[in-house]
Amino acid sequence: MLKFVNALFNRQSQQVKADVEIYTWQTCPYCIRAKMLLWWKGVKFTEYKIDGDGAARNQMAERANGGRTVPQIFINNQHIGGCDDMYKLDTRGQLDSLLSVSSN
Repeated sequence: MLKFVNALFNRQSQQVKADVEIYTWQTCPYCIRAKMLLWWKGVKFTEYKIDGDGAARNQMAERANGGRTVPQIFINNQHIGGCDDMYKLDTRGQLDSLLSVSSN
């Protein structure tokens, strides 16, 4: 058990070079779940909290091809979708490769 706990806290983060942005609501469980996956992978991301901000939500929807639910996640300015979409990418082994590519 102690080895497992140590592994959790001493986990080596991968080389994340991507620019990650996420639009969220503060109390949204899917937003929290998405941020937890990013945190777990050692990703530093820009979070746009859009609670009650209609203009910010419209900007998000424009970037997300009409998507108005939260979270909306972008990697290197590419819209990847919401929480479930990001977890699907991770399950398929595709998320890490997206995160390892620099936005430059």
